[in-house]
Amino acid sequence: MDIQPTSPLHSKPAASEGKALKDAAKDLEASFLAEMLKGAGLGKARDFGGGGQGEDQFQSMLVQQQAQALVQNGGIGLAEQLFESLKATQEARK
Repeated sequence: MDIQPTSPLHSKPAASEGKALKDAAKDLEASFLAEMLKGAGLGKARDFGGGGQGEDQFQSMLVQQQAQALVQNGGIGLAEQLFESLKATQEARK
């Protein structure tokens, strides 16, 4: 007697792997955009907060949050390209 599974055995792990790849690609795009924004001088507020280490840390967090907001609103398409590349590499290994 043959017993057939009702769903593929690897459906849930594959879905969670895909989500993990997409999240990793978005995180990488956000980091890339944050560095580009820093290089463009976004986070260098003039006379904001009186200066000091605390201000530098706050500005760094602000730039990172702005980069993440850009990615959540579509970004520059880097995350999608990274995701497709990672997914193809992962499928080739199977």
